[in-house]
Amino acid sequence: MKRLLNTLYISNPESYLSLDGENVVVRRDEKEVGRVPLHNIDGIVSMGFAGTSPRLMGYCAEKNISLTFLSTSGRFLATICGESKGNVILRKEQYRISDNKEQSLRIAKNMILGKVYNSKWVLERTIRDYSLRLNTEILKEKSEYLTASIKSIQQATAMDQLRGMEGEAASVYFSVFDTMILQQKDKFQFDKRNRRPPLDKVNALLSFTYTLLVSMCKSALETVGLDAYVGFMHTDRPGRASLALDLMEELRSVLADRFVLTLINKKMIHASGFYQKENGAVIMEDETRKTVIFAWQSKKQEEIVHPFLKEKIEWGMVPYVQALLLARYVRGDLDAYPPFLWK
Repeated sequence: MKRLLNTLYISNPESYLSLDGENVVVRRDEKEVGRVPLHNIDGIVSMGFAGTSPRLMGYCAEKNISLTFLSTSGRFLATICGESKGNVILRKEQYRISDNKEQSLRIAKNMILGKVYNSKWVLERTIRDYSLRLNTEILKEKSEYLTASIKSIQQATAMDQLRGMEGEAASVYFSVFDTMILQQKDKFQFDKRNRRPPLDKVNALLSFTYTLLVSMCKSALETVGLDAYVGFMHTDRPGRASLALDLMEELRSVLADRFVLTLINKKMIHASGFYQKENGAVIMEDETRKTVIFAWQSKKQEEIVHPFLKEKIEWGMVPYVQALLLARYVRGDLDAYPPFLWK
């Protein structure tokens, strides 16, 4: 159980929620493990399957407290919200901003600034932790380039210009990704990013992890009432969750890329757990996929201090916090969207 801003998050899947007076009561194994007054809460997010009492659902609907249910893997299932909660108003404002080039650029710049900043610190952490094992000069050179990119991104005046800067920074970052692979180097090699299909084991891992991450971002956006399919940098396409893709940009390197490097460097996965199809596509065996998912679930439970809220949260909560901050910015409660900046 975790409270962030005015939203209560229930992360234990065995928790059952009920109403007692003006309080939400959290029970596990028939025992009360938490009790929170509802008068200053505007949303409850429950990740699990134990359920919620009808009385609490009715109370939340009456008092305009959104009640959202996610699967244990974080997939959005359903939400209950009161009559005048305002999701329509929030989404209409999101659509208005999405149609405004200047306002969309303002949000997209912060997201990409976060992406490049975090990529730079992935390199810096590698330099710090493995200075005796690596030729760190090449990493330092790329890190300095990303520092310069951050300054350029702040000066971007058009979305296409921003996309170009983002693409160049990603290319520079991935040019040294192979350097950060420290174990099983003869089995796991990275030349460049490829997908649809991935043509090597590292890209297969990256693509699969990005799919897990974008699913988390989509659920997070749906949870706070935003339309995951209407983005600010990624253009609208039928069936494409453009805003989820926008949101995941700042989390790719720190959450997904570092996770993939950990899987390889700690020998949690092995080259024998992959096979190659006739068209060159590299696919994970079922057991490898299970190992990755299990490790991903564990990664989501690790705690960090959120750099903007200054509160300790689980990694798995980061997309929800960022979605919540984005919704607050769209509503006009914040002067700017604060990207997730990891260091």
